[in-house]
Amino acid sequence: MTTEDLEFGKIAALRQRLLDWYGVCRRDLPWRWSRDPYAIWVSEIMLQQTRVAVVVERYKAFLQRFPTLLALALAPEQEVLAMWSGLGYYRRARMLHKAARFVADRLKGNLPATAEELRVLPGIGAYTAAAIASIAHGERIAVVDGNVERVLCRMEGWDAEGREGGAALKRKIDALAAQLLDPLRPGDFNQALMELGATVCLPHKPLCLTCPLTADCATRGEHKTAPRPRMLSREIARALCVRNLSPAHGDPKQDVAEVLLERRPVELTVMPGMWELPALREAAVAERELVMTVRHAIMQVNYYVRVCSVSEEDVETLTMVGGERRWVSLGEAAQTALTGLTRKVLARAHLLPAPLDGALARRPDKT
Repeated sequence: MTTEDLEFGKIAALRQRLLDWYGVCRRDLPWRWSRDPYAIWVSEIMLQQTRVAVVVERYKAFLQRFPTLLALALAPEQEVLAMWSGLGYYRRARMLHKAARFVADRLKGNLPATAEELRVLPGIGAYTAAAIASIAHGERIAVVDGNVERVLCRMEGWDAEGREGGAALKRKIDALAAQLLDPLRPGDFNQALMELGATVCLPHKPLCLTCPLTADCATRGEHKTAPRPRMLSREIARALCVRNLSPAHGDPKQDVAEVLLERRPVELTVMPGMWELPALREAAVAERELVMTVRHAIMQVNYYVRVCSVSEEDVETLTMVGGERRWVSLGEAAQTALTGLTRKVLARAHLLPAPLDGALARRPDKT
């Protein structure tokens, strides 16, 4: 038996152990029951930088409202953003919508089947293209996300902070992922490797005793990784301005509550065009005037938000005007493209249903 035969046998055994483990231990996630490339695409975009538990409910609601690529392409952007609310990183939703319109207008509604063709679409990078192509169409292409990188680095004993970090290490990881890929079940193998990193080969305190690849692992435990950037802190203050309007027929049971919202300028790079509560001129709000305090994380910043109740008469004096303002009924607000912070505040004030809070999880594509 040649060295090549031994190596092939070792890789084949590794593939089988991983796939057997995946068949028994994988989480029951809604997108795993589908081979619809559109549904897989939506799930992969949602999963970028957002916890799986948060995505599950938003994914179901999103596909119920936009069950097909054409339905998404025909929808107004503000409606798409409203359905995305709670997931954060709204550029993902805008690019998803833009790509759906591109496919509908230029590709007769047919989503490309290969990773190379998928990368032409707005917002789809190497990772997402490979995931869609391998899972939906069985293309023999490896998918490498942060979880896969961690698993492979530990298997080989590669130091993520060593001399061969950066581009050189990335090339080695990509080459190993391609070598290990099961050519008969590429979609399942890619998902299995990602699942292993997400549930067993954890960043801290990995569950090595339950790992199907322990025998192949050179590390068997944590390895050196670059420290996460420190979160910055910032204090801001928002105005909660609510008014009740009675309808013309005078039935007090039919009073309509409205909240004052302000639209963020469309030229901003963060959440352009989204609706939020007006900003107070002074961030220092007296304790007796507070409605609530909220901590809200956006990227690498922890915002400590002081929310003050402001009357309709005082709103112009106490707040800074930054964009278009309008009064919105609470029913309409629930369907409006609100910032995550705004939806969180209105929910805690019992004016809207409680949102699902997102958290960083997976690294986005570098597009």
